[in-house]
Amino acid sequence: MSIRVVVVDDSALVRSILAGIINRTPGMSVVGQAGDPYEAREVIRETAPDVVTLDVEMPRMDGLDFLERLMRLRPTPVVMISTLTERGAQTTLRALELGAVDFVTKPTLAVRAKLDEAAAEIVAKITAAAQARVGRHAAPLPVQAPVARPPAVPGADRPSTEHLVAIGASTGGTEAIREVLTPLPADFPGIVITQHMPPGFTASFAARLDALCRIRVKEAADGERVLRGHAYVAPGGRHLAGESLGTRWLLGGQ
Repeated sequence: MSIRVVVVDDSALVRSILAGIINRTPGMSVVGQAGDPYEAREVIRETAPDVVTLDVEMPRMDGLDFLERLMRLRPTPVVMISTLTERGAQTTLRALELGAVDFVTKPTLAVRAKLDEAAAEIVAKITAAAQARVGRHAAPLPVQAPVARPPAVPGADRPSTEHLVAIGASTGGTEAIREVLTPLPADFPGIVITQHMPPGFTASFAARLDALCRIRVKEAADGERVLRGHAYVAPGGRHLAGESLGTRWLLGGQ
């Protein structure tokens, strides 16, 4: 059975690129396109797609506003198409809170190799999204206020972690990681996280988690000592390696 996709983006060029990628993929086809959320509303109603690709920043209505309405009135698996900017990263992470299944960075025609790489990721994430179970949101999910935490202690005085928790995640992982980390106490053993995410997004992802959790969350750095009550997110496009030195762990990237 073919996966039926609606492409929503204000750029005709991007719509053309996405449609070309999708239509040349066996078992996948574009059944509609829209240049803004108002047009998208009618196209989605007429075609009942399996997946929607949705631009983050669009005229007439913000992509987040449209996503919230879509998930409340007609829940549909959505893959966000985002730009590699700080604002784009923050908005995309908010979209995941509102019910989007995943996101990909916006493709361009500048470099053929990069376009081929983007095409493989787009196809993979649309395929995964088509299998996702999405639910109806009665109201927008609130932006959580920062949690109360004890004052930071200088690094040299913080206890190292003898035990280490490792988390790896891909599609849908960002919100799963948030659900795992937010209840943890401030003195929880050190955590290392590798989340499938492009460069430019992991710093915003870590900062968002840091504002929501009792533990400290940051983007990992080479040679960094793993501390109790801390979580370290591998930089986008990289993995983490750890070296045990007695009761201490040191991080290294790959």
